[in-house]
Amino acid sequence: MSAEIVNLRQFKKSKARLDKEKEAEQNRLTFGRTKAEKSLTKALNEKSKKTLDQGRLEKPGHDDGKPRQDDE
Repeated sequence: MSAEIVNLRQFKKSKARLDKEKEAEQNRLTFGRTKAEKSLTKALNEKSKKTLDQGRLEKPGHDDGKPRQDDE
């Protein structure tokens, strides 16, 4: 009933490598997009925002100085 002997230095190094690889994978997912992918996402976001704004009944920030009916 003896435990397996482990070299702590090697264990720490392998754990550090594993942690570094996990962080690198996360960074690849977060920042690893091409310029084309970024511009496509930006264009789609702008198009959806424009479509949403077209359906508004009142423009945001439009104030002609007159009180609205429900403000009184």
